[in-house]
Amino acid sequence: MSTSLDGLQFPIAAPQQKPSTSKVGRNIIAAALGVVDPVHATAAQQEKNWRKQYPLYFKHLVEDGLRSPGAALNIAKQGLETAHASFEFYRNGQKHLLKDVLSLAAQDLNTFQLQGTSETAPEWYVPYHGKKLQGQELLNQIQSWQERGIVEPSHAHALRACIAHPEWFDLSDRSTVLFGAASEAGPLTWLSKWKANIIAIDLPNTRVWSKILDTVSQGNATLYAPSVESLPANTSMDVLTEKLGANLLTQIPEIAQWLLQFEQDLDLAAIAYLDGEKHVRVSMAMDAIMQYVSEQKANTSLMYMCTPTDVYAVPEEVVQASQRKYQQLSKLESRLTKGISLISRQHFFQKHDQELFRSGDKAYGVCDCLVVEQGPNYALAKRIQQWRATLARAHGQHVSINIAPSTTTYSVTKNPLLKAAFNGASLFDVEAFAPETTNAIMAALWIYDLRNPESVANPDVKLNHPLELMMSGANHGGLWRVAYLARTALPFAALYGFATDKLPKGLLGKLKK
Repeated sequence: MSTSLDGLQFPIAAPQQKPSTSKVGRNIIAAALGVVDPVHATAAQQEKNWRKQYPLYFKHLVEDGLRSPGAALNIAKQGLETAHASFEFYRNGQKHLLKDVLSLAAQDLNTFQLQGTSETAPEWYVPYHGKKLQGQELLNQIQSWQERGIVEPSHAHALRACIAHPEWFDLSDRSTVLFGAASEAGPLTWLSKWKANIIAIDLPNTRVWSKILDTVSQGNATLYAPSVESLPANTSMDVLTEKLGANLLTQIPEIAQWLLQFEQDLDLAAIAYLDGEKHVRVSMAMDAIMQYVSEQKANTSLMYMCTPTDVYAVPEEVVQASQRKYQQLSKLESRLTKGISLISRQHFFQKHDQELFRSGDKAYGVCDCLVVEQGPNYALAKRIQQWRATLARAHGQHVSINIAPSTTTYSVTKNPLLKAAFNGASLFDVEAFAPETTNAIMAALWIYDLRNPESVANPDVKLNHPLELMMSGANHGGLWRVAYLARTALPFAALYGFATDKLPKGLLGKLKK
């Protein structure tokens, strides 16, 4: 079959047709739901307006998963199996199913090694509002975040433990694999300060590799990078930026085989991001590689960063906090928001009603923070990662997966609505973090999970339910505890955010009062 397609693709029914990402996503979610709730599965399969209605079915995934530990694991297993049997991989005019890709012949990738020039001892601090928070000042800020409901107590506990154990940050004994190493929200900058052995995978692109090489060169870490060509140790930086890199979408077999060449245990971090439907494809590529490497190397650990704008099972205490916030609204706020909700037929300011689900001796709620504007592809990409995390840990693998706060990265702020909403998030006691703050916090959370045997990342730590894995260590920026369904308050946060950019600060302060 003649085709111009290359690499990992959504399935295409005929050569001239475009793939239907909605159809594929709907089929995967319906298959996952089908193992526990045929009614929900049928409704998902028959949904005509997937791009607007998908949040309902992602919520069903969590609700149905809370029925029992086995239900959550069966959903994850079926969802992943369906996804791997759905996506196609094209090479040399031939089509293969993703599940068969790792059996293809792979061209060898070479390894280029670069040692950072710094001899500075590893240290950790948190950049925040122009300051470098450390010691007591950082402890005070952590306490403030916890008291305001910006982070969960388990997140605050992990950060305090990192302050108490500075020795954890010497990573000379760890080999960290960064899929999407140059990611704006990723830990590259910090690993480069912590003597890590950084195995960096990112696109062959001069801008990308200039960032990676500059960052590592200024630090005390060691970089290992893939290249099709064998490059001498004295190769100039200009040449390296042109020659290094590997494409996750087109070189899945090559990257997987290259990683197996490293004798040491590997910590695999799935942090690559691409826009739109490419984010699903790159998530599937990372999943295929990580699954394969994990099967071949028994002590491989996994790392993911979750988005706060998703659907999660949450502790009962979080549900109660959200309900208290609603009850504590002033009379004016209550009348105003109820009036707007009524007029808009609950399109705005919908109360965040949360049913409780019992599993074992605990009760859980479901917190729906999905933002429709981010789209079903983004939600599917992140769900694939959650499924792999819960399944891998249940099978005895070390898995670090933490919710990162809403962050003002370029990929987020280029959407005017999301940018304005985050600018106005404080109106609802929600905090959006700058990239440098998120980087420092989430890198430390990963180290906590790697170093502390009491972390839930350790499969020997007993969980009451597999979905507790995403509850622990969460920094949701306050979204879990908002009084309203997040997406029904987003337009008003956006209006306030637009105002913060346009109106004089003095006038804005008077309006807020």
